[in-house]
Amino acid sequence: MNIILASTSTIYGSGYLEYLKKEIIELYKEIDEIIFIPYARPGGISHDEYTAKAQSFFETINIRAKGLHEFDNPIEAIKNAQGFFTGGGNTFVLVKQLHENNLMQVLKEEVLKGKSYLGCSAGSNIGGINMQTTNDMPIVYPSSFETMGLVPFNINPHFTDADAQSKHMGETRETRIKEFLSFNNIPVVGLREGSWIRIIDKRISLEGNLSAKIFKKDEEPYELRHNNEILF
Repeated sequence: MNIILASTSTIYGSGYLEYLKKEIIELYKEIDEIIFIPYARPGGISHDEYTAKAQSFFETINIRAKGLHEFDNPIEAIKNAQGFFTGGGNTFVLVKQLHENNLMQVLKEEVLKGKSYLGCSAGSNIGGINMQTTNDMPIVYPSSFETMGLVPFNINPHFTDADAQSKHMGETRETRIKEFLSFNNIPVVGLREGSWIRIIDKRISLEGNLSAKIFKKDEEPYELRHNNEILF
């Protein structure tokens, strides 16, 4: 496998995908065209608008990006693609459309064959076992929460630690993940902004400059330092 699952597409003070540019060039080094999956529609933007945003970045590294929504037969488009990028947005919207179009399993099979895959935020959520550790509002109802299972755990992108100085009384990310683990025996990687998971063949590692918080059922969470292998 040849995969990047990133917490976010944009970090503070940087342009769209710019902080990952070196890694993206390496990910797609042997191809010149990818399929962009715009289904998550951040902020409700259209598929065309979202695709244009992705295209503007990929043009800078001489890669063509075609929106999956532009194809009459998206299943065949995925089967014939050289590589993929799934952008962030609302995971419920993304997963609903992938299942409705019978694309989740097809996409998984092509990635498992070795085709390069980049996911950011919602696009990373679907790399996990299911999407139930997303931070997004359930604005639509997918037929299944099951995702691709490219890694043997779930991901919580944009993971933030509790702020001891904050007066906010709502649940923290850690609280919500612990609630998930009270009903599910699936490890969760709390992926902080600017970090990503890199999968090359069977090796899964945490990359970037920050640690990730690892959650397991009936265990205390712990920190995994960057540039280390993720083992479960």
